[in-house]
Amino acid sequence: MATSTELRVKELLREKGWTTKILAEKTGMSESYLTHIKNGTRRWNEDSLRKLADAFELTPIDLFAERRKRTDNIDKNISMPEKSDVELKVQVVPVVGEVPSNPSPYNNQLAQVTTGYKDVFVPMFNSSDNSMFALAVENNVLAPAFVKGDYLIFSPEVWTRSGDTAAVEYGNETPVKAIMQVTYTEDFIVLESVSHKHAPIALVRGKDHFRIIGRIVQRIQKYA
Repeated sequence: MATSTELRVKELLREKGWTTKILAEKTGMSESYLTHIKNGTRRWNEDSLRKLADAFELTPIDLFAERRKRTDNIDKNISMPEKSDVELKVQVVPVVGEVPSNPSPYNNQLAQVTTGYKDVFVPMFNSSDNSMFALAVENNVLAPAFVKGDYLIFSPEVWTRSGDTAAVEYGNETPVKAIMQVTYTEDFIVLESVSHKHAPIALVRGKDHFRIIGRIVQRIQKYA
């Protein structure tokens, strides 16, 4: 099952004993728009997310339908600051079944449809890279680092340093796409499998074909 970007509006209305009309008055949004958001028939945006969070007195993250369950023994007397200078930016990242060769908003959505993940997205906070994509790990080839059910969010804009794990393309005659740990030396680029089950590959800098497609910036694990 995919991680959902659906909001818990219906559940929260029930908890508060509010009608959609009351919520409309509190948020300044129309009843019809809120009905769509409640039923998941229209996508929310950053502005509506913030207004809903204010109305329900929650953080925007707590509005999402799927989130890790909290334990019941958390101290409820913790005080939160009334105002924060942190601006929360929410981006929906398309889920794909394979790494796109040239990530872009269009190519990522194309890969999303062709690999069977149409309309499946995951939320990403405080990032400005609109070419990000989330790879659905469909088997345990990358275990123990990443396992079946994980979502790996890649950012093509983030610089990859030695020791980072990234989606790469290498090979002179028939380029291969893979997820590898990258190490830079003076003369070589060393690629190591994240499962550590294969021998490292050493590419000669400036001679062998090599490019970074995107670095892993977040792993979303599936919780039971």
